[in-house]
Formats: sequence, structure tokens, C-alpha cells
Amino acid sequence: MYLTKEKRAEIFEEYSSSATNTGSVESQVALFTHRIKHLTEHLKANRKDFATERSLVLMVGKRRKLLNYLKRKDINRYRELIKKLGLRK
Repeated sequence: MYLTKEKRAEIFEEYSSSATNTGSVESQVALFTHRIKHLTEHLKANRKDFATERSLVLMVGKRRKLLNYLKRKDINRYRELIKKLGLRK
């Protein structure tokens, strides 16, 4: 399995204010980013897996909505998160 409990806890600890705060925007975006990278690699090898492709598109949309929310609420946290995750915008 690509996302173990330990890896998930590590992501939440690194990007959230605390390890138990799993609902923060930063931790959710980081988790989506990790899952998106995994699905992207899967689709490179299995290019006709359309169910996974649809899931990937939906996940990217959810991440985009969370990032737009964060940009509206606190632009500095948004910029810091984008730089930390290595996203384009």
C-alpha cells in the first residue's frame, strides 16, 4: 500500500500546525498532492485506466478548491504552502 498510517502521520505532522490537526487546509492539500503524484505515476504505466484518470481529475479539482479557499483567507499561508509543495501557482 502506498499510503501507510506512518506516511499519513508524517504528512500531517510536516504540513499542519500539529500532528493531530488533520483537517487543516495545509494538511489536506499535502495529502491530496501525495495521492495525485501516486496516481500520476500509475497512469503513466496504465494509460487506459479511465476510472483512475477520472479520480485523478476529481482530486485535482478538490485540491484546487482548497487552495482557492486558502488564497482568499490568508495569502501568506497560501504562498508558503505552494512553495513547500512545489506547485506551480
